[in-house]
Amino acid sequence: MTNTQNLNQPPIAQRRAHSFSHHGISVDDAYAWLRDPDYPDIKSPEILSHLSAENDWFSSQMAPLEGLTNELFEELKARQPQDDASVPYQLDGWIYQWRFAEGAQYRTWWRWPVGTDNSELKDREICFLDEPKLAGDLDFFRIGGMSVSPNGQYLAYGVDTNGSERYTVRVQDLFSDTLLAEQLENTGGDVTWARDSKTLFYTVLSEQWRPYVVKRHSLGDSTLNDTDVYTESDDSFFVGVSTTQSDAWIVISSGDHITSELRVLPSNTPTAEPQLIAPRNAGHEYDIDHRTSEGDDHFYILTNDTHKNFRLAKTKVVEPEQHYWQTVIEGSDEHYLTDFVCFDNLLVIEERVQGLDQIRLIDNDNTQHYIDFPEPTYSAGVGTNPEPHCALLRIGYNSMVTPTTVWDYNPVTRELITRKVQEIPSGYDAKAYVSDRRMITARDGVEVPVSLVHRKDTVINPETPLYLYGYGAYGSAIPPGFSTSRLSLLDRGFVFAIAHIRGGDDLGYHWYEAGKLANRTNTFNDFVDVARSLIDSGTSAAGRIAIAGGSAGGELMGAVVNQAPELWGAVVSHVPFVDVLNTMCDAQLPLTPMEWPEWGNPLEDKAAFEYIRSYSPYDQLQAGEFPPMLVTAGLNDPRVTYWEPAKYVAKLRYLKTDTNRLLLKTNMGAGHSGKSGRFDSLKEVAEEYAFLLRELNVAS
Repeated sequence: MTNTQNLNQPPIAQRRAHSFSHHGISVDDAYAWLRDPDYPDIKSPEILSHLSAENDWFSSQMAPLEGLTNELFEELKARQPQDDASVPYQLDGWIYQWRFAEGAQYRTWWRWPVGTDNSELKDREICFLDEPKLAGDLDFFRIGGMSVSPNGQYLAYGVDTNGSERYTVRVQDLFSDTLLAEQLENTGGDVTWARDSKTLFYTVLSEQWRPYVVKRHSLGDSTLNDTDVYTESDDSFFVGVSTTQSDAWIVISSGDHITSELRVLPSNTPTAEPQLIAPRNAGHEYDIDHRTSEGDDHFYILTNDTHKNFRLAKTKVVEPEQHYWQTVIEGSDEHYLTDFVCFDNLLVIEERVQGLDQIRLIDNDNTQHYIDFPEPTYSAGVGTNPEPHCALLRIGYNSMVTPTTVWDYNPVTRELITRKVQEIPSGYDAKAYVSDRRMITARDGVEVPVSLVHRKDTVINPETPLYLYGYGAYGSAIPPGFSTSRLSLLDRGFVFAIAHIRGGDDLGYHWYEAGKLANRTNTFNDFVDVARSLIDSGTSAAGRIAIAGGSAGGELMGAVVNQAPELWGAVVSHVPFVDVLNTMCDAQLPLTPMEWPEWGNPLEDKAAFEYIRSYSPYDQLQAGEFPPMLVTAGLNDPRVTYWEPAKYVAKLRYLKTDTNRLLLKTNMGAGHSGKSGRFDSLKEVAEEYAFLLRELNVAS
């Protein structure tokens, strides 16, 4: 049972004898009982009582910070426009835009016919999706994806009302403003229309949350008649469905983190048999798009078949097989190709050079150039460009001191046209802040980049509080971007730093490989070494550093706390993937088989079992002193199941010899991303910041 002792002491979870073994190695797990045997239904009164007691303890410990939390929340909220709108975009004869009404938590979605002038707008625009109305008084609401049929008549959208990421797809007739009978259950949330505007494709989830079937549905038919277009038999592969930029082809994808397999079928013949592009080959990743212009009817392929940093190739639509692929851009050590879009008049390639985003354009005359950006360090990427012709390329841009900006780029005049600059109603002066990029030497001699930002008037010395963030997994780079929330820390004298550690692909695909599988501990060592370097440079000091990360970044938090607990003044670990060994040994969990190429398969490989056990934060906890910690979880989280953070905190409470605060907050009606409303989510940021300010004794 759980003991709360009238909130004078934290909940203490019982220890119960339990062990499992593989490869002749036995592992004890005294808190295995916190996993509900009926999962994904969590109905054990004992488990729910324990999580509730932890939430009560969290509330009692945060109660003295209510004033500070509210102050921070009002700051964060004041930096968000009470009413806001996106830059409109054009698709199939309509202009589309989302808006936030004043004070609204969710968006409304609007459209009006192309050619409407401003004087007619109020009469001709219609709200075709009202999220606030759909959300009502629900604790959680999220649109997973939405798509308008090519003829503009039907809107299909997926809704998740509990954070479980199982979406129900509904279809609205926009011409008559009626909801159709169609109700596609247990989907991945996204839908793709064929050109007939009557056929749509969607993915279905297994009991383990894996999207494993692509189905075809015809409007007006019973869902019982939906056809299985493709079924994936490998539990480690997830399926998806999309269209090419030309909208001429439906693309069915299947893959894990390192291997791809794609099939296509003509969008104007939705009942056609999907055609395989290239069969799966372990480690081969590829993506395709389609281009038709001046006789150029080709598939273009981004592939790592000849270089780990990818090359761009093309092949005739009638010759899609891999041996026909002709190189357009060679793979290279310097240019890491990350994405591309085929317009009928332009090829647009996103790449990274020395860790910095670049956008390359190639026109029909094979003339190419890069877009020039105004700062030496920044984050930039291609934005919403849904039509096959590109007169102006929409891009997004920001830096650690520059708010998010939406530009249209004219590829002929090479002019950047500003469409929107992120509004900060409470005020912001970019000249008051300064950013920096440093290289630090890790313990194995590798140079690791660090991005920093602080106020110009902040005095940098060992007393300066530092917020250090990292992720380091799945080849996900952390861009040096802008954050309005971060200003609340910078204006209180913090230095904010991002450690671009191995495991992400910040410096290229090799950077990812250097932090995965048998190289996983490089990620943790890099983070600790960055912190020690910043201490040695006088930027901060041991005990003055707050660290934070989520999901795989939460695994990072657990590992670096175990390695160097004395460095951290406070730790925030959001939905942390800390029970790595148990999860990777459980093939029935949603993501486990797909994750084996990232972490290793401990069921089949003894070396992988031992290596994962050697760094798994939950398994490596030892008695001793730990910094103050705030840990979060989501009861409906299918990615990091609630019991991972619950078990981790329970074991920490048993082993810790200090009196520092250890808090666990479980969102009982949400999943991996926390609360869904735009202001509700800010309240959680305010709680995190209030916790850090108290633990680091920083004046509010």
